[in-house]
Amino acid sequence: MKKERPSRTSTLKSRSRELLKRIGHVLIGEISDKSRLMEILRDVQLRNVISRETLSMIEGVMEVTDMQVREVMVPRSQMKVIDKDASADDILACIIKSAHSRFPVIGDNRDDVEGIILAKDMLNFFAKEAHHTLDLKQYMRPAVFIPESKRLNVLLRDFRTNRNHMAVVVDEYGGVAGLVTIEDVLEEIVGEIEDEHDLEEDSNITAHGEAVYTVQALTEIDEFNDFFKADFRNDKFDTIGGIIMNAFGHMPQRGEEIERGNFRFKVSRADHRRIHSLRVIRVAVTGSSH
Repeated sequence: MKKERPSRTSTLKSRSRELLKRIGHVLIGEISDKSRLMEILRDVQLRNVISRETLSMIEGVMEVTDMQVREVMVPRSQMKVIDKDASADDILACIIKSAHSRFPVIGDNRDDVEGIILAKDMLNFFAKEAHHTLDLKQYMRPAVFIPESKRLNVLLRDFRTNRNHMAVVVDEYGGVAGLVTIEDVLEEIVGEIEDEHDLEEDSNITAHGEAVYTVQALTEIDEFNDFFKADFRNDKFDTIGGIIMNAFGHMPQRGEEIERGNFRFKVSRADHRRIHSLRVIRVAVTGSSH
């Protein structure tokens, strides 16, 4: 008697049960290694049990647990701040020009952060006809200070619990190192969050400290070399993304890393066709690998 072949549906159900069983093992603690967990989840995605976007967010969540604030903060030099003695017209100009919603208020210098003002809190004031008697202290909210070493997953929990959206980052000596927002943390999970103001920016390279940068994959090699004083060749590729894609030898997924020259490149955002953005970290490497 000829043995009946299993239907495609029953085969898929069997595979799904096996995948769910493997995931169950992870959840009850039989697999404790993160790399093994991600290997299983990538296998799940390849079988179309979850979407690539879902996998990317899960990878982002896993990465956030290992990252510290210093890796994503806006450095001190790039902070948009408002002087406590600034006039109403100067404050309005700053809000309009930067298009930010929150601003640290400083005293004598950037280490002297006295509070935070929200653009929305100033709307009623600016709506008045006469606003030459501004008392900024009436609109300031307390500033939240956190250390550079704080884990991003802990910070995100604190943001949600305390309903804060911005924190001032301080170094080991108590000086202001930068600031971080809830958007900075969420971008590590879901990828870059672009709004209408981001689209107007023409900068392909954004600094997040002295050695960490976000670089758009379509950044031309000459621009990358000029900014970083690097010497990547452009005889085969026009963009830094092309060089990194070739270095991987495959379509990399979010979170994959590779070192070239004096840099470590980490894929921040990518789809099944190309890399969109990279996290670039300067490293001490002798010799040249490009």
